[in-house]
Amino acid sequence: MTDELKARALRLLARREHTRAELARKLAADAQSTTVLEALLDQLQAKKQVSDERYAEARAHQLSRKFGAARVRRELVAKGIERDAAARFAADIEKTDLERARAILARKYRDPACAPNERARRARFLQSRGFSLDVIQRALDKLRGGASEESP
Repeated sequence: MTDELKARALRLLARREHTRAELARKLAADAQSTTVLEALLDQLQAKKQVSDERYAEARAHQLSRKFGAARVRRELVAKGIERDAAARFAADIEKTDLERARAILARKYRDPACAPNERARRARFLQSRGFSLDVIQRALDKLRGGASEESP
């Protein structure tokens, strides 16, 4: 059973990166005991076949295309990454939040938001994507400022 369990773990890892916690959850039903499962996970981690750091870096990069730092941090913690590591990866992303928020707004909305209810709708959209209120306000102000400069 241990060889079958290891083969299943390697098949899962061949498809994509997994956190240790995620892999343990997926393999728990097939493991003879938690001791066997932990030994296998320790072995995979020693061979660097399972790495929470590598998963967190790849996942944070992937999520940063659509989401803000807060959402990335929540997603990483939900997948079993320690809070400190998730915060570290999210902090790297947070440096470019404003540019990404502006780019996301530009892709989704062609016209600037002039009406207060439209600005509020766009702010809620960005907030659901995990951007901070400061970033949201600055992104919306920049777009509004750019639109008013174009108008006479």
